[in-house]
Amino acid sequence: MKTDIDIRSHSHFSFDLWLTLIKSHPEFKTKRVELFASFFGVDKPLDEVSKVVKYYDDLCNTINEVIGGNVDTFEIYLLILNALGIDLKTIRKDQLNGFYQKSEDLFLEYRPVVIFENLHRFFDEIKSQGKTINILSNTGFIKGKTMRKFLIGENLDPYIDFHVYSDEINCSKPDPKIFQEVKNLINNPELELKQVLHIGDNPVADYKGAKDFGFNAHLITYKI
Repeated sequence: MKTDIDIRSHSHFSFDLWLTLIKSHPEFKTKRVELFASFFGVDKPLDEVSKVVKYYDDLCNTINEVIGGNVDTFEIYLLILNALGIDLKTIRKDQLNGFYQKSEDLFLEYRPVVIFENLHRFFDEIKSQGKTINILSNTGFIKGKTMRKFLIGENLDPYIDFHVYSDEINCSKPDPKIFQEVKNLINNPELELKQVLHIGDNPVADYKGAKDFGFNAHLITYKI
């Protein structure tokens, strides 16, 4: 899979996370739905809660991709709660913060699975050639600050020169502003756009977004 990624022709490598490097733990989403229903006192069958969660997860992701902004995690929670019949006037911001902390704990307990074969070795190969790496990820339920904790725990953070997450800059792929942020953070003003390779699984957000900006792009496909 990774052997067809051209290291020699590029100087900087930008990686998407979800379904490029990692995928969710097989039990995580079910556990999160159970936690969500319990925490907010949702009196609905779990399969109904799960369908509503998935609907708004997908919808907000699509909105982000179309508009180029970032629907906040707490806004997603509130959309779900409203759809499940919870009076939003009864919800306090400290509750939303409390749920996020519990969901982060759950996420780090049911850690994502690394699907990119021999990832540490591949990152070693890139860094041994004096080249640089960043993470560029749209976020939804899981904020950038939590992804950093995960990557530290996987001993991947030392390879990563910088991170760009949509919730932290309020901008999502494929908007050119998020790719411009990557270019701005590369510590090499002489670097040509074509020397940057963005690697991701989404044909629009990752591949077309990067190519339209001027980077090179590599589309990852797995049978998951």
